[in-house]
Amino acid sequence: MQSKEQEKRFIKWIHEHKGTLTKVARSFTASDADLEDLYQEILLQVWKSLPAFKDQSSSLTWVYRVSLNRALAWKKKENKRYKLIHILSEEPLKSMNLSIEKKQQIEELYCAIRKLDKPDRALILLSLDGVSYAEIAKIADISSGNVGVRLNRIKKKLSIYLRKG
Repeated sequence: MQSKEQEKRFIKWIHEHKGTLTKVARSFTASDADLEDLYQEILLQVWKSLPAFKDQSSSLTWVYRVSLNRALAWKKKENKRYKLIHILSEEPLKSMNLSIEKKQQIEELYCAIRKLDKPDRALILLSLDGVSYAEIAKIADISSGNVGVRLNRIKKKLSIYLRKG
């Protein structure tokens, strides 16, 4: 299929089946941020898979199948990230030789971290441990660029949580 035809078909299908794509993404995500991420991944997969469409099914059936398969793969990756969180644990502050003020600051930080979504908690804890973006990307099974974007969003959230107290 030529790229102009592919582009027209893609735009038409996305317009026609936006509701279906959103429903699939929403059914596999728990937060708006994850919904956005998965929706974008689904759109990308539909685009990449478009040359394989052979007109053997309706566009709705094909789009639904592609989006569902992408969502299932995304959920599998997400489950890996959630398991990572269980591996990470807080170091007891009692065993640390710190001033009361420092211990209080650390406890406030952990309190703010606990307000984050589980995947975000894992990323920020890895970052606080000095793990490189490349290593975090490998551990969380996401791109290094995505690590940077997510950590910036997480830091903004933490800043808000710490200001509110």
